[in-house]
Amino acid sequence: MINAFEGKVPDIGDGTYIHPSADVFGDVKLGSHCWVGPGARIRGDYGRIRIGDNTAVEENVVIHARPDEQTTIGAWVTLGHGCIVHNATIHDWAVIGMGAIVSDWSDIGEWAVVGEGTVVRQRQEIPASHIAVGVPAKTIRKTVTEEYKAEWKRWKEVYVDLARRYPKGLA
Repeated sequence: MINAFEGKVPDIGDGTYIHPSADVFGDVKLGSHCWVGPGARIRGDYGRIRIGDNTAVEENVVIHARPDEQTTIGAWVTLGHGCIVHNATIHDWAVIGMGAIVSDWSDIGEWAVVGEGTVVRQRQEIPASHIAVGVPAKTIRKTVTEEYKAEWKRWKEVYVDLARRYPKGLA
């Protein structure tokens, strides 16, 4: 469901697909060719949400921001099933694993990976191309390989393709 909230209307980019059971409301800007899966909640009620092009928001993801603040998610980001992103910044090409929590004022670098079930604490930084896992998150590798990037680019393109196919496929 896409709804305005107190006069703030979501801005949805061309070619972006939002599943009918997902909620997007308020001060939200979604880029082009994004895919928002079933049960996802993107709440721009008292904070702002900005999401770049070609980003996958998988099933049951929750995205929110603190009052008068902003959650920023870059382009080509993958937000895995059931993760939570609250008042954080996630840079382009990052991967947030299934069930992970990315908390207030944290910063996830370009091509960084937050593993499944990981908890990124308030104000924690995961540098570009680093891989972090655990509770709380700890870096286990400082370099994402070119092979890894090529593989994940293919997986990210799957969701861009799904954004194109879903409107016809669910009819």
